[in-house]
Amino acid sequence: MKYPILLPNIFDYPFTYESESKLNIGDYVNVPFGSKTITGVVWDKFEENNNKNFKIKSIKEKLNILSLKKQTINFLNWFSYYNLIPLGMTLRLHFLSGKAIEMQKKEEYQKYSKKFGKHQFNLSNEQIKAYKEIIKKDDKFRVHLLQGTTGSGKTIVYFNSIKKILDQGKQSLILLPEIGLTGEFEKKFKNFFGFEAAIWHSKITPKMKKIIWSGLASGEIKVVIGARSSLFLPFKNLGLITVDEEHDQSYKQDEGVIYNARDMAIARASNENIPINLVTAVPSIETYANVKNEKYYHSRLKRRYKDAKLPNHHIIDLNQYKLAKKSFISSKTLEKVNEHLLKGDQILFFINRRGFAPYVLCKKCLNVFSCPNCSINLVYHKNNKKLLCHYCGYSSNLNRKCKKQDNCEFIFSGPGVEKIAEEVEILFPNKKINIFSSDTMNKASGKKILDKIISGEINILIGTQLISKGFHFPNLNCIIVLDIDLTSQGHDLRSAEKNLQLYHQLSGRAGRAGKPANIYFQTLNIKTEVIDQITHQDPFKFLDHELELRKQNNLPPFERFVSLILTSEDEKLLYDEALKFKNKLVSKISEKILGPVNAPVFRIKRKFRSRLLIRAKKNSNIQKKLKMILKEIKFSKGMKLIVDVDPVSFN
Repeated sequence: MKYPILLPNIFDYPFTYESESKLNIGDYVNVPFGSKTITGVVWDKFEENNNKNFKIKSIKEKLNILSLKKQTINFLNWFSYYNLIPLGMTLRLHFLSGKAIEMQKKEEYQKYSKKFGKHQFNLSNEQIKAYKEIIKKDDKFRVHLLQGTTGSGKTIVYFNSIKKILDQGKQSLILLPEIGLTGEFEKKFKNFFGFEAAIWHSKITPKMKKIIWSGLASGEIKVVIGARSSLFLPFKNLGLITVDEEHDQSYKQDEGVIYNARDMAIARASNENIPINLVTAVPSIETYANVKNEKYYHSRLKRRYKDAKLPNHHIIDLNQYKLAKKSFISSKTLEKVNEHLLKGDQILFFINRRGFAPYVLCKKCLNVFSCPNCSINLVYHKNNKKLLCHYCGYSSNLNRKCKKQDNCEFIFSGPGVEKIAEEVEILFPNKKINIFSSDTMNKASGKKILDKIISGEINILIGTQLISKGFHFPNLNCIIVLDIDLTSQGHDLRSAEKNLQLYHQLSGRAGRAGKPANIYFQTLNIKTEVIDQITHQDPFKFLDHELELRKQNNLPPFERFVSLILTSEDEKLLYDEALKFKNKLVSKISEKILGPVNAPVFRIKRKFRSRLLIRAKKNSNIQKKLKMILKEIKFSKGMKLIVDVDPVSFN
């Protein structure tokens, strides 16, 4: 009997094999492919064109793994269609290094056994109301937004909704946007539930991944806390998905297979016919639009835990309190910091740039250190004495022959966290100071640093936006924003929305234990409207205004954008092919096509980049049209096309 077998490779269709044994859709099998034996899945449809003359090979064996559910197959089919990803590459996201994992020894799953602890967490009246709302209609697909002021106890509310699902014998998935969040979150989970959740992200060991993959497929593991990739795991009986910090841009996978994990989580919940909860202090504009048009349910928590007040906002005018030479901290800022230190408060200096300096140039020949592979400057990281490219990972030291004479003499321009830390160490020599960025917190020592911050051992933090993402620092009551002017600039469609989310999350780190807290904005722009907008206690007012602007200009979520990025090492070839590609698109579809233009970051990893943007009506079925066109197009050797449906970034 013939069977369609989908393999985890670049092809967009299953291959036909035969077997004397009866197989079912979703069975995992080993099959010969070329000179290798690889694992595939019995799929729900054959390749569209069955007129080819080819020898049909036999399936070698069926694996001892519960069949992939029809609902999951439907989700993977939809994922492939929506994101214009080959079906085989979509299956690859589901597999573990190209393999399906058979059942491990029972004892491997014991620490994930469901045994609820005796901890009691009393909910406030507002939390009880939100909990009752969030568990309504949780026997079928629906999307519920839980929006709450930072520090209002959203986590405890949705933990209770997860407990209800677990009591029914079902599994639950919690998505987090950053690996750095899983450590502290894991503790919260165990404290509430009394057992360990499985943690899934790129840094866990291959052995642990095998245990978790097989434990979910067999139903032995009940809860996963994971990054984007956990969305494709083989849940036997998934009952609820929770997307924490649903607004976070990190849910967008922007390399390799490109997709938005939040949106795909909603699609998976729909295919599984299960509820999904989106949790945030400030919703994404898309989520807010769906609340407004009543596609999503929603609940709000307006009061912080123990009625703690949100921080007061103050502007420090750099026109009045000018920065000293080689300094990035004003005299007025220092005055305020000292006041808080006397009270025993923890301080955060916020600057959203890693490293020591974003620009390094020679004062003799004026040449800037730039990446040889990408069209961006190298960032100097003083702690490891390296110049780094944050796009391709290229690194170099500072030794360079000057084009004028001898060796270059360097000027380090612009501040990063390391430069601010250096200045803070000089200003406060007796205080314990720590940098909080992905360079320091995603290492093995990150957990120890976090414990010291929470206990109050560290007096002053210098942090990037990583610090805004869900951490609870009970002693933090003073935040200094050093670069409000820079983060408010740019031509990004989403810059206003991103700033709103960032500064709400950031200010929410302060004053969580009930003490009075303050956030100070250093700025040269004394017009306070921008700061007033992004710090207003009710973010819905800003989102209403932003939504109206988007509607007037036919921007997402009122139109669909599809970004098409062509890359090549040959700049001339890229230009010619991009024009040909646009002409082909114009002849085939009626949607508006912008470009081609050079991407803002024109060269990454030695490849030049040209962008086109398709603007389509939401109901135009643009993916189906594009799929047909892309089947017909043959690009020159060395050319690559990247398709990004619903782009978040326009770099």
